[in-house]
Amino acid sequence: MTEYRMCTRCIMDTTDPEITFDENGMCNHCHTYDRLVREHIVDGEAGHKRLLKLVDSIERAGRGKKYDCIIGVSGGVDSTYVAYLVKQLGLRLLAVHLDNGWDSELAVKNIEETLKRLGIDLYTEVLDWEEFRDLQAAFLKASTPDSEIPTDHTIVAILGNIAAKLRIKYILIGNNVRTETHLPRAWSQGHFDWKYIRELHKRFGARPLKTFPHFDFFTYYLRMLTQKRIAILDYVNYSKKEALRVLQDELGWRYYGGKHYESIYTRFYQGYILPVKFGFDKRRCHLSSLVCSGEVTREQALEELRIPTYSPSMQEEDREYVAKKLGFTDEEFTAIMNASKKSYWNYPSYGQFMRQPVVKSLVPAVKKVMGWFK
Repeated sequence: MTEYRMCTRCIMDTTDPEITFDENGMCNHCHTYDRLVREHIVDGEAGHKRLLKLVDSIERAGRGKKYDCIIGVSGGVDSTYVAYLVKQLGLRLLAVHLDNGWDSELAVKNIEETLKRLGIDLYTEVLDWEEFRDLQAAFLKASTPDSEIPTDHTIVAILGNIAAKLRIKYILIGNNVRTETHLPRAWSQGHFDWKYIRELHKRFGARPLKTFPHFDFFTYYLRMLTQKRIAILDYVNYSKKEALRVLQDELGWRYYGGKHYESIYTRFYQGYILPVKFGFDKRRCHLSSLVCSGEVTREQALEELRIPTYSPSMQEEDREYVAKKLGFTDEEFTAIMNASKKSYWNYPSYGQFMRQPVVKSLVPAVKKVMGWFK
């Protein structure tokens, strides 16, 4: 059994089975954070100039169209701040929201109120609940720590579909280096892998996926050539604390208690299923990024981990609600929680294909070709 260790800089530890440490005890996630900051973050006047150059490119690409760009909105901090920032930059944007049946009442109010105040058009994609319920249930039955993948995958698919339909080149996203870098691959992977999603559903699902928005291997790489996904928060001195203040003071936005807790299912999955079944506390990676960015101290992060992920009484309410909504009896849900743990690599996937020696040898050449089209 692996000896328990924690990074000397952040609070990532050996609950990530793939974590490594250098001679000073600093983990690979911190090294990745530093590298990504060097490669992607531009502060001060240089960052402002780069941002203005990007805005000019987006405006030119949007000439003759109703919108310059699209963004995805969940009601959370990062995506809402992107909406605020892009509006401040004078761009014409369309906000896109996925209704997968799990929005909290507060998330819906946040979206409606903030976009109304900003004067931003909203398009909401409503999934076929019976199809989506069956897919989510299949992921839980598969016993991997990847049950948020159906939502994450279809968000990317919907944004790409709408961008293609409206001939919009730029998709602005809330992902950013400063607050989302310490994400262990072993805790969830396969978000873009339609083969993996399809195989899990084939094994554990009960009804066909006729309308579920998705993209395959070739569509993904084609859209990498024809569409640009821009992590715009990397072009500004993004601070989670300052973003919270702006959203609350200027847009009437209200906090919901945790990262991605605007979704009832995500709140329960991250706050209950992952830590109880798999021993993964996603607060650890979120807080570690904030430690590296200087927003919280290591001691403050460790103190927050000593607090329950969220109210134990609400966890029990969510357990009953989620199990019932997904069609599980309490006994069936308990069996899922007690089932042997699996991973992405236990099922067929594009990842298995990409591991083949011949394919791996072609990757550098493919990346070079992709670079020519940027």
